[in-house]
Amino acid sequence: DGWQDAELKAYGPLTLDPATMVFHYGQEVFEGMKAYSQPDGGISLFRPEANAKRFAKSAARIALPEMPVDFFVKTVEELVKQEKGWVPKKIGESLYLRPFLIATEVGLGVRPSNHATYVLIATPAAAYFNAAKAVTVWISTEYVRAALGGTGEAKCGGNYAASLLAQKQAAQEGCDQVAYIDAKERKWVEEMGGMNLYFIKGSGKDATIMTPKLTGTLLPGITRDSILTLAKDLGYKTEESMISIDQWRDGVKSGEITEIFACGTAAVISAVGAAKSAQGTWQTGDGKPGVITNEIRAALLAIQHGTAPDKHGWNKRVI
Repeated sequence: DGWQDAELKAYGPLTLDPATMVFHYGQEVFEGMKAYSQPDGGISLFRPEANAKRFAKSAARIALPEMPVDFFVKTVEELVKQEKGWVPKKIGESLYLRPFLIATEVGLGVRPSNHATYVLIATPAAAYFNAAKAVTVWISTEYVRAALGGTGEAKCGGNYAASLLAQKQAAQEGCDQVAYIDAKERKWVEEMGGMNLYFIKGSGKDATIMTPKLTGTLLPGITRDSILTLAKDLGYKTEESMISIDQWRDGVKSGEITEIFACGTAAVISAVGAAKSAQGTWQTGDGKPGVITNEIRAALLAIQHGTAPDKHGWNKRVI
């Protein structure tokens, strides 16, 4: 019957039948996006159309209805306008927005739901990044995040549920996050639990900024895509290619790989100071956030907060 009965209401519990399909078969997708304060007191969304397109693609993969891009963006704009007082003013802080779509038909039959409910919530978000501290990642060789033909490039809850045990294992190993390798050959670096990875080879403007290429098993991150463009703007060479665990280890030990960082909507950019696996631990550089990592983060935040030119038209003004 299409999208109907939209309403803006106070935050509160959802009331759903215990046999609602989402509880049993995990038919659900979501997005993560942010609204940023601007120097003149206004508010902008960062690349909301990209989120809308990914949301629709994720929904299609899980056999949920695809929401039109314009309608999706309109819902986000309306909530931001309503909750504008919750948008923080400091650089690096934002209003985090979580749109999600769940199967809400009642029934226990294993089939696509004929009814779906879209919900959008928001919360103020502090800056994650610590300029003096980098994270340590656990390289999971026991568990994989996704396989070819699966749901790896969809932003669905099942992918994240499958990552939780590895995340628990990482914590037990004294690590902050998990890095996954491919399911087929079990040697190619893919991504972290909810973030894409970047490897920097060399230093200065001769450096190459490399990220694992999209293979259908990685989430096509919007921050990842933005950094590929931004790095070129800053004068760096970029590369999308495969990197193995051995190349990661040997690269940091030889000094060829000088910096590593992870990126995503929530943390924006988080430096990776060391990696740990069953075979040992290896540190990147001095183990702290690097010069290029900090430069890219500062440049991206400047665009998001409107203190640098937005020549790619990434910001969508709401207020």
